Amino acid sequence: MNAHKSLDQRVAELAARDLPLARRILAEAIRIPADYVDRPVDQGGDPLCGLSNHEGPRLEYLRRTIIEVGAVRRPEDVGFDAYGNLVWTVEDPDDGIAADDKKVIYFDGHTDTVKALREVWRDKLEGGIDAYEGRRPGGRLAEDFLRRELGWLPPTDELDHVIFGRGSADQLGGVVAEIIATRILLELAPEGALRGVIVRAYGTTAEEDNDGAGPMYVVGRELPGAPLHRVPDVVILTEGTGDSRKGALGLYRGQRGRMQIEVRVVGRSCHGSMPWEGLNPLEYGARILVEAADAYEARQGFLDDPFLGHGTRTASWAVLDSPSDCAVPDTFTFRFDRRLTVGEDPEQARKDIEDLPAVARARAAGLQVEVTVPRYEQPTWKGYVPGNPQIYMGWSTPEDHPAIQAGVQTYDRVVGPNVPDGPQEGGRLRKQCRVDRWIFSTDGVGFPVRKGQHGIAGTDRKRWVQAGDFEHPPMFGFGPGIEQNTHKIGECMDTRELQHAIAFLARYPSVFAGG
Repeated sequence: MNAHKSLDQRVAELAARDLPLARRILAEAIRIPADYVDRPVDQGGDPLCGLSNHEGPRLEYLRRTIIEVGAVRRPEDVGFDAYGNLVWTVEDPDDGIAADDKKVIYFDGHTDTVKALREVWRDKLEGGIDAYEGRRPGGRLAEDFLRRELGWLPPTDELDHVIFGRGSADQLGGVVAEIIATRILLELAPEGALRGVIVRAYGTTAEEDNDGAGPMYVVGRELPGAPLHRVPDVVILTEGTGDSRKGALGLYRGQRGRMQIEVRVVGRSCHGSMPWEGLNPLEYGARILVEAADAYEARQGFLDDPFLGHGTRTASWAVLDSPSDCAVPDTFTFRFDRRLTVGEDPEQARKDIEDLPAVARARAAGLQVEVTVPRYEQPTWKGYVPGNPQIYMGWSTPEDHPAIQAGVQTYDRVVGPNVPDGPQEGGRLRKQCRVDRWIFSTDGVGFPVRKGQHGIAGTDRKRWVQAGDFEHPPMFGFGPGIEQNTHKIGECMDTRELQHAIAFLARYPSVFAGG
């Protein structure tokens, strides 16, 4: 027990020591696109720098930083896979434990952001905060606007703890926490921090556009046939797990998934004065939309999970191809955003639309109706074309799973005892570990694989979670950032959360391994 206390204290002390370093790395990771977005393309500029598939400069900076701060033993322990994910590994080669007998822990965080909307920041925040450069020295802080816009902002006298900028809450802070945690793990390896574990840390790409595609590459291309020391026993997602009402740094053990269902209705165009000469895809497509909405309202074909909630479906996007506004259109294409709860099958979700009576009536009338799942074909910054169906599976790790219980124990050792006494309302840190779920989607959707088809060894031994026709490694989220602050003007993160996230990630491996 004394050894446990000693390691707990050492981890917490080093996380506090390294917080200024973490702040500097995070500020630069946020700022980097500013060097490219306004530069002409023929001079090396990229107006999309920092977005999905345009993360290169940020990722190269993070790779160099991992080496410079000692977050790997050797420079060759960090690099990029063919997809473009940043990957680095730490372990204790002198712990006397065979690699295949060690617990394998993945850290996962994505490195892309949504659009910065820099000019909107400048306008609404009166020039005091820049989307890339953060709070400007001497600039006015538009605090009234921020408190209306954001889900949570600390009191005025605590705002020096806050770092502003696109990606601060979603989710560059989590990636920086991974970097500093692996640095601390190596520093404390002689004290047992890495005994019996291998930590593989990821900074993934294109999560905002194509949720979980980085992990999809890993489980689909790298893990089939791989040795046990590559297969995860647990995945920690460092996406923000704060809630504006329930508190910062929850431990999130699940989320719903999602998929896109595209319906393409092809009719026959003609002049609007003679509609009998044509077949109107807009009118027939509208009937499909109405029937789909009615079926959802009646919850026909939707499962309900007591933890994650029920599946949902809503029309989310449409394009109409028509010669003019006085003609019968030629083609009407629309999509459904289908949220998948645990146990729902994406093919059945597609088929639920295919089987609507309105689809049959349109086809019987002579229109062509295609119901498909679109594929994501945009190349990553490394030129890899994923080509994956836009299906992102939900997942849930049981609360009594050892991976979750180790997370609660870790919180109770290095986070809760170091949360100051005082108010614990809103988005503040809590002394007690809160086990909950995400509202939005994360990289976790990329890990579920269909049973009997994946070729990954040792999933039973590693206690992967079974979910209908799918299975996935035990997963949970723990990361800095308030969920209701993401994607907003004035996005920010309280760096006190960053410090405790670092401590958690640096202590969890040894707790999970039984140390």
